[in-house]
Amino acid sequence: MTTHRIALYPGDGIGTEVVDATVVLLDMVARTTGRFALAYESFDWGMPHYERHGRVAPEDFLTTLRPFDAIFLGAVGWPARLPDHVTLTPLIRMRQAFDLYACVRPARTFPGVTGPLRRTDPIDVVVVRENSEGEYIDNGGIVAAGTPGEVAVQTAIHTRRGVERILRFAFDLARTRRQRLTMITKSNAQRYAYVLWDRVLEEIAPQFADVQADKLHIDAATLELVRRPHTFDVIVGSNLFGDILSDLTGGVTGSLGLNPSANLNPERRFPSLFEPVHGSAPDIAGRGIANPTGAFLSGAMMLEWLGETDAAGMVRQAVERALAAGHATPDIGGTLSTTQFTSAVVDHLVP
Repeated sequence: MTTHRIALYPGDGIGTEVVDATVVLLDMVARTTGRFALAYESFDWGMPHYERHGRVAPEDFLTTLRPFDAIFLGAVGWPARLPDHVTLTPLIRMRQAFDLYACVRPARTFPGVTGPLRRTDPIDVVVVRENSEGEYIDNGGIVAAGTPGEVAVQTAIHTRRGVERILRFAFDLARTRRQRLTMITKSNAQRYAYVLWDRVLEEIAPQFADVQADKLHIDAATLELVRRPHTFDVIVGSNLFGDILSDLTGGVTGSLGLNPSANLNPERRFPSLFEPVHGSAPDIAGRGIANPTGAFLSGAMMLEWLGETDAAGMVRQAVERALAAGHATPDIGGTLSTTQFTSAVVDHLVP
């Protein structure tokens, strides 16, 4: 029997709640299949660690995580207690140090979940976000801090290597789906960075002639994702654009609590990281009403990445059956607690 070593980073707010729920579900799947086991080690990094040590994670946390097969994150951040740019630092460092350059964020509609749009066409889209450079590089500084003449400079970094490899990854993904790719740009105003994105797309698209490729400016994309979200398949964009649009896809499909995420190192030289798209939601933390669906589906993505394809399918099907049967947490119009919804999903597991 294969044993996969999983580092748990529950983090802050509802992160701990959805991670606990996901462990219950994944352990049940492992026992049901009898073909693998998950060995967890949990780390209390985030606000608990900060309150004891004055930092959200130990200095050597990357070394600690390196030997694991995968990392499962709940959520990080508690703005009322510590600025987000501090609590998010370990996450960004993981993405860059482990070269987790392909952030894959699926979003879809589910039977039983009512979305906010009048259209009822099924939505099934994947946002592929360049995850290692772009606007999230810590490159800049502040001059004359705290004075009327204060100046802040933040410079994005886009490399040909970074753009090309994420576009190739997205094209390969599109080939496994509906053979449609849309690249997000802003080359009409950002004349250097996004002109580079445009040129690289034009250069490599002929190598993927079986995929229909086009591009949209980010402002137009936000409009079209509301107006006709069902027409999109794979959307690929920079770090910032991918971040924004993946939240929008959660909105149009019914709840951000439904969306999973994988931060992948496709070459598998480092452990990949899996997390729900939603944040730590301190306003509902401790109330037991967090929607664990995004975390469950992130767990399914992790199982698939680890080679446990059948088990991943079991998780996805159980979630779909539970939602279709009317089991729901408050964010999608239901009354179930996190624990009750978890039990409902477990009850819908079919080997």
